[in-house]
Amino acid sequence: MAGHSKWANIQHRKGRQDGIRAKLFSKLSKEITVAAKMGDPDPDKNPRLRLAVKEAKSNSVPKDVIDRAIKKSQVGEGENYEEIRYEGYGPNGIALVVEAMTDNRNRTASNVRSYFTKSGGDMGQTGSVSFMFDRMGEIMYPLSVGDADTVMMAAIEAGASDVDTDDEGHWIYCADTDLNEVSTALEATLGESETAKLIWKPQAPTEITDLETAQKLMKLIDNLEDDDDVQNVTGNFDLSEEVAAQL
Repeated sequence: MAGHSKWANIQHRKGRQDGIRAKLFSKLSKEITVAAKMGDPDPDKNPRLRLAVKEAKSNSVPKDVIDRAIKKSQVGEGENYEEIRYEGYGPNGIALVVEAMTDNRNRTASNVRSYFTKSGGDMGQTGSVSFMFDRMGEIMYPLSVGDADTVMMAAIEAGASDVDTDDEGHWIYCADTDLNEVSTALEATLGESETAKLIWKPQAPTEITDLETAQKLMKLIDNLEDDDDVQNVTGNFDLSEEVAAQL
């Protein structure tokens, strides 16, 4: 599993094959196109586009792919995408938030519901599980930028609400509406971050200690993330060290 796992394995991602990488590029490009279409095509004048481009760069999306996605928004190509959030419960009652971007609401809803059903889970109504999460901005810096105290002071001055430092890096949290402002302020003191994005942060993650449950949950998340319309999947779970090692 890749990425920051302390907060319920947020944004569980696979990176094992070129096909997965291509799919990720496609999802990131779609977000760039939508962000550019909704606002200014200049990232410096469009906070959402700026963050989308930063996320793409952090995942090694080539510059020409990014530029093409921005141009696509200005020439009327492609479909008009609608942003939709689905919520539900996976195996063992694990809450999941599924963010999608689609040009066919019926198709996407049907697919997402089938993934939940096949896993033994249940897709609920909007709001059925999101109350268990906080919508926040998350900014990540590598450990090399400084010690925990240095980053904490910079984060406080930038307007962040919390900082968590572990062996993977420094994780800075702020209100969702302040992400662009806090990210920009931090760049002035710490340099460019590795990632800066909006997340659903679980309030009380459930630890999974059963391998079978973990396997079923990972299968569900994999199926959801493999769907072209799904952008992000977040769950309120954490894996015990033993189960993570077995997976």
